[in-house]
Amino acid sequence: MNIQGQEVRAINKGIAVAGSMYTDYYKLIEELPEKGMLSPILEVTKTFGGCVMNTIINLRKMDPNISLYAYGGVGKDDNGDYLIKVLKENNINYYGIKQYDNESTSFTDAFVLKSTKERTFFSLNGATRVYSYEDIDFDSLDTDIFHIGYALMLDAFDKEDDEYGTVMARTLAKVQEKGIKTSMDLVSVDDDRFTKVVHASLPYCNYLIINEIEAGKTADISPYGSDGKISEENLLKISKVIFDKGLNDLLVIHAPEGGWAMTAKGDLYHVPSLKLPPGYIKGSVGAGDAFAAGMLYSLYRKFPLEVCLRNANTSAAFSLGGFDSCSGMKEYKDFEEFYKKHKVK
Repeated sequence: MNIQGQEVRAINKGIAVAGSMYTDYYKLIEELPEKGMLSPILEVTKTFGGCVMNTIINLRKMDPNISLYAYGGVGKDDNGDYLIKVLKENNINYYGIKQYDNESTSFTDAFVLKSTKERTFFSLNGATRVYSYEDIDFDSLDTDIFHIGYALMLDAFDKEDDEYGTVMARTLAKVQEKGIKTSMDLVSVDDDRFTKVVHASLPYCNYLIINEIEAGKTADISPYGSDGKISEENLLKISKVIFDKGLNDLLVIHAPEGGWAMTAKGDLYHVPSLKLPPGYIKGSVGAGDAFAAGMLYSLYRKFPLEVCLRNANTSAAFSLGGFDSCSGMKEYKDFEEFYKKHKVK
């Protein structure tokens, strides 16, 4: 690989991914029934979801040799065993996974309309709801980057902490003390605590990788201009607020139009999304995690920021080519050719 400084670097300690872990069931139906009526399920596909599984499996598909470590909570049930089995099969260190006796593994039922592929989701938060600071073996943590998601979905981490503001902030501070770069992802929710929860973690976060909606909510500034499109002027205003609240190094924002990276020094980088052929997109579930995986891998390899964004956009594009969150991902050696073929001229 040699796209503008994209030379091969030595691989070091690896990446840890912590947070939500789900088993996902995709259930194909002809139509959503009226209340009280029945609709037959035509087909069921079982897969995985959540920040940990989506991000770390995409990282493994990009690089068969990188050291990867999973931290999260599952139940002592078939779904929990399934997620651990997937990690084992992908040669991912799973010793940071906590199995709870009295909690179900978090799961989502996604009902998919056969005709339009529209999805309706029903979810149980389960073990993800109780997984917390006390479940992390910080002594075993020895990586270059620690990525956690999603804030505002991890109930135990979102709780208030007298010293740090939230348990999430305490966690990131503890990780930073070990000399590890910290990264955080959010979830797009309407929650009165949104800014309070996110702002508490920013002083202990090196990289914040989020979508434009979450960025706008974090800064209480719309990312859109009067024309309804992403406004770089507004993104810079958002960036200033977020860095003023304590973010250390890098804000990365992704949207359907592309990716933006803003540094603490005020530098702005933008790479537009790839131009994908008609019929290419099979699904959008997990595209944000795929973008994050591409960005984390590139930061880990110490690529220039513009290249990081190219790789993140390419990673998201690969994800869009699969029905689920990870089946479309390719090895990193395939990124350059795909990017050159589909980049906006």
